[in-house]
Amino acid sequence: MSSSNITWHEGLVAPEQRSEILRSRGATLWLTGLSGSGKSTLAAAVEQRLVLDGRGAYLLDGDNLRTGLNSDLGFSRESRVENVRRTAEVACLFADAGLVAVVALISPYASSRQWARQLHRRAGLPFVEIYMEASVDLCATRDAKGLYAQVTTGTIQSFTGIDDPYEVPDAPDLVVGAGTALEDGVDAVVAALVRAEGVGRRLEGSGT
Repeated sequence: MSSSNITWHEGLVAPEQRSEILRSRGATLWLTGLSGSGKSTLAAAVEQRLVLDGRGAYLLDGDNLRTGLNSDLGFSRESRVENVRRTAEVACLFADAGLVAVVALISPYASSRQWARQLHRRAGLPFVEIYMEASVDLCATRDAKGLYAQVTTGTIQSFTGIDDPYEVPDAPDLVVGAGTALEDGVDAVVAALVRAEGVGRRLEGSGT
């Protein structure tokens, strides 16, 4: 259901003013991968690195969002799509406010991730898709939350990577391998952010 009789209300603060005050632009780092691939661990470390470096950042973790904003959603395909849509909208708002939104979300469907990217592109905000490359077998051996064990016993159904699909990104901005050390992963993500911001600045300067 779409809203009607709605008019966008423009604020009085331009993005450039926010960037000048914060001394940085906003952006979204979108970590996708199977449960147990290390998304949340890496995302939290990236958030910490950025904040310690004096940059505003905020972690949007999938499980955390399901305790509040997305607590009414289940795990059907429709709910998973809506989960990504809401998260992308929030991340885009954070990025527009000058923060780096660090999203850790399975986001299993390629079309949903592409929608999130296009949302940011239309807003003129950098979007970096980071694929946490880890096989189902490896994630099952980690199983920090005990979810894969519950799948085995039949307690959980429609689990991503087992009986519900995960569509591996075709061309992510960064791939973090399963054996990557945490600090190396943080370095790689921050470098990818810097690259994305550089591309954005060149596009602005060229008038395209």
